[in-house]
Amino acid sequence: MLRALWLLLFLPFALAASEPKLVPDVSQREIQIRYSFTGAQLLLFGAVLYPGGRVPTDRVDIAVVVKGPMQPILVREKQKVAGIWMNVESERFRSAPSFYAVASSRPLPELVDERTAAIYELGVQNLQLSPGAGASPEERQRFEAGLIDLQQRHQLYFETPRGVEITGGVLYRARIDIPARVPVGNYTAETFLIRNGEVVAAAVREIRIEKLGFERFVATAAQQWSLAYGLVAVAVSLLLGWGASAAFRRG
Repeated sequence: MLRALWLLLFLPFALAASEPKLVPDVSQREIQIRYSFTGAQLLLFGAVLYPGGRVPTDRVDIAVVVKGPMQPILVREKQKVAGIWMNVESERFRSAPSFYAVASSRPLPELVDERTAAIYELGVQNLQLSPGAGASPEERQRFEAGLIDLQQRHQLYFETPRGVEITGGVLYRARIDIPARVPVGNYTAETFLIRNGEVVAAAVREIRIEKLGFERFVATAAQQWSLAYGLVAVAVSLLLGWGASAAFRRG
């Protein structure tokens, strides 16, 4: 009886000890956006710790995902009406990642099945975008495809199928390009260890992207004093336009 009770108590710990663990890190915990910011390259690296230090003989794979803060996004669909392109329909997504990048040691369809990819949101086609209610499944699918295409063209969503290097089944590294137009906020860098089509370990690190200097002042002013910011922006535009026309007349 005591032996059975001991097994029940310590079996979960024994099973946990038999699973590999990830020790991840990132090259930058903070990315600062200044007036000269043209983008950055984020290095994700780490090691896989196996029970007893024994590296398995079967192949292991790694997938890393960098995801930006969730935000509502409005997608408008343009159609040609009477020879003029107009915004005809729109769909508001309540919650979608502002940035999403995934790199893997092999193409994702070779690593996991569709169900596992959907659970862990591996791949842009498996993102949980939370569209608004009322749209038909066909419309929802069309607008989701439009959102993904828009974000990909802005380099805010992308995949790198062979972007993770693994050395000796233990050490890994991957590079993720951060574009100049990246949104600010709290980001997560997730690492997944995949073996035989299953995610056997996962770990996460946090990254902060923020604006500094004049860019931060402009962003804060646009959020806290939106009316005054809009009036100043219009006034500056009119002043620049008047100055350009005056210079053109003199020339």
